[in-house]
Amino acid sequence: MMKLDHLALQVRSLAASRAWYVDVLGLTVQFEIAERRAVALNDTGGFALFLEESGDAASGRAALWFQVGSFDEVYAELAARGVAFAHPPRKNYWGYGAELTDPDARAIRLWDVKSTAEK
Repeated sequence: MMKLDHLALQVRSLAASRAWYVDVLGLTVQFEIAERRAVALNDTGGFALFLEESGDAASGRAALWFQVGSFDEVYAELAARGVAFAHPPRKNYWGYGAELTDPDARAIRLWDVKSTAEK
């Protein structure tokens, strides 16, 4: 068996990115390494996202897809909190959902299996 377990992303501001992934997406802090300017965050499935501060975060640009239980519920909750989305919910090449951007302008895409199959 092979399972992706960790992913590291370079960020311009560790404080801003840490706050965004925790406050907006609800990831939890697993541990921090102050001398490396890094933090490990976990999703609800145990996947670890490492954020590492770097002056050149653009060179490590990526897009992330987060599968959620009910996209419509998550979208409504985030929109009610004033979270800005790049586009409203719609059918995309990657499924039914919406996209937002993190502090380093990475695409963050939220979707669920049921809505993608139905819409």
